[in-house]
Amino acid sequence: MNDDAMELRVEGARKPDAGRGIARLPGHVQSALSVLSGDPILIEGETLTVAKVWPGDDEEDVVRIDADTRASAGVNIGDSVIIRKASVEDATSIVLHPADEHADDTATTQGLRRRLVDRIVRPGKRLRIQGYGAYVVTETSPTSSVRVTQNTHVTLDPDIADAEDAQVEAETGDEPVNPPQSASGATYEDIGGLDDELDRIREMIELPLSEPELFTRLGIDPPKGVLLYGPPGTGKTLIARAVANEVDAYFDTISGPEIVSKYKGESEERLREAFEEAEANAPAILFVDEIDSIAGTRDDDSDMENRVVAQLLTLMDGLESREEVVVIGATNRVDAVDPALRRGGRFDREIEVGVPDEVGRREILEVHTREMPFAEDVHLDRIASQTHGFVGADIASLVREAGMSALRRDPEELSVAAGDFETALSAVEPSAMREYVAESPTETFDDVGGLDDAKRALREAVEWPLEYGPLFEAAATDPPSGVLLYGPPGTGKTLLARAVAGESGVNFLRVAGPEVLDRYVGESEESIRELFERARQTAPAIVFFDEIDAIAGRRGSGNEVTERVVSQLLAEMDAAASHPSLVVLAATNRKDALDPALLRPGRLETHIEVPDPDEAARREILTVHTADRPLSADVDLDALAAETVDCSGADLESLVRAASMRAIREVAAEVDPVDATAHTDEVSITADHFETARMERLDQQE
Repeated sequence: MNDDAMELRVEGARKPDAGRGIARLPGHVQSALSVLSGDPILIEGETLTVAKVWPGDDEEDVVRIDADTRASAGVNIGDSVIIRKASVEDATSIVLHPADEHADDTATTQGLRRRLVDRIVRPGKRLRIQGYGAYVVTETSPTSSVRVTQNTHVTLDPDIADAEDAQVEAETGDEPVNPPQSASGATYEDIGGLDDELDRIREMIELPLSEPELFTRLGIDPPKGVLLYGPPGTGKTLIARAVANEVDAYFDTISGPEIVSKYKGESEERLREAFEEAEANAPAILFVDEIDSIAGTRDDDSDMENRVVAQLLTLMDGLESREEVVVIGATNRVDAVDPALRRGGRFDREIEVGVPDEVGRREILEVHTREMPFAEDVHLDRIASQTHGFVGADIASLVREAGMSALRRDPEELSVAAGDFETALSAVEPSAMREYVAESPTETFDDVGGLDDAKRALREAVEWPLEYGPLFEAAATDPPSGVLLYGPPGTGKTLLARAVAGESGVNFLRVAGPEVLDRYVGESEESIRELFERARQTAPAIVFFDEIDAIAGRRGSGNEVTERVVSQLLAEMDAAASHPSLVVLAATNRKDALDPALLRPGRLETHIEVPDPDEAARREILTVHTADRPLSADVDLDALAAETVDCSGADLESLVRAASMRAIREVAAEVDPVDATAHTDEVSITADHFETARMERLDQQE
């Protein structure tokens, strides 16, 4: 190898870099090649392509390039390429062909040139042009690596580039260069928040399709199937399409419900045809979406479903003698899939595609806002922190709704502001948490007056395991598996649970005990199972059982429903205890009514009392609830705290509300509703209002 060249490993581009024709190089590689940011480099894989250098922060010898550049060089992630410094001239002219049928057929040469100014291209270079789609450079003048300028003449040939009619000559003039034939659609750079899942899927799918000889040399059979499972909208289909595009494989989708036919044998025939087509076009990926609809657990009453499952088992077993065909199944009901499909030799690996965490949501936002013009007040980190429970599809809807809000607000400026995202957040509901909570908690411990001991205990039991996991590992100590808040009604147990979720920034799944109970046999237990399954999918998460005594009373009292629910709850809590990012909270004002098995170590083992507030705590609670209210100068919160000896936190909140209503009532009696806005400054809550409200409360108690 020449001194002016280096061999580097190919890695995927950063999400915002997709379609920009750049190659990120570590600082030590830039120094070795004597290239600066903005310089052109040649990338030599199976074919030769060119890119512009940008700085990278990797410490290893790697180059980060996007899918278009990888396709132009004929390489995949993990392959090695030769990098050398290039020299470029300004392009006199270039010729573009659409790379696929998805390219914009209304594109103009002026628009394409405007998007390509300062891009470095060469014959065979694949380009993703913002707003227009994917194109292939088939000719350049001079015939070499060139830089597009404002004066470059751009010609657009409407014929889709392919290996037969779009051959061009390379710089030497004697070597044909075929434009890459990568399938259209998703790439790895279009998938955010799923890097670990992608690595495992690539291992199972990409290697068997791109290098099957490796398995032959090892004397083992390549994997035949991968089952992707997780909530709807997390990216299962997108992952399958991206892998197919990256390895340039034939891709066919079987939608489970479309296979089903009322005519005997027709469903099986459709499956056979799909497998035969995949074999004929190998390397191939056969994607079975909603596989649970055609491959559910077999039973005596489902003749057609049983025959389809049997046919699918036979076809997957038949893949033993075929090479370069991989089956990907996707489902959001993995437990409904027939167990015979889930063994080795069929679906060899099951990979969960779960709800993204905050870092994952940030990446997904980067993908979907790649071409969006932002106002200065937009911060993706802030939006990511506000989107608890959002899956990839929800975030795509959020971005689209924000764009529509900007369009309605100012169709001239076309710039998306933070307010547009706030509007969108109120319109898009997170699908991963839809069944159990309408919003993520915004409360913090600052909203809870008093209860310092309870706050400290909750921080240690709930926040610390989520935030200081490595410290627990270093001490070889498991965090508490569950926390019980107990105390009289109205003392703030539910508020504390919401506050600790708000402080931790994790998902919060709340279910009131009575909501779980159902008169039909098995439904209550199923609700418990689904709740914990949803919690695992949305982890890190807090599962909060309010009024847990309604469903977890002492067994042996003769209530069969309660006994079954308690048994199911105990089983789920035992399973949850091993999940490092799942915390169970419960609240009750009847601790003595709970089943003792629920309170032992390994379940709700940490018990935190939430008592009625003392005078200092009442003062803090009054401060919280009067913080934004127009108090008169004669209001003495210290005196009020001393006079409310028997009040809980809820009582104090009610007292402040009652005093506020009296102040409003006095002004409203003298003002016409039309003029209410002009008299807002007249509202003032006085000591008399508080005293009257307090006396009314005492009268009601008597």
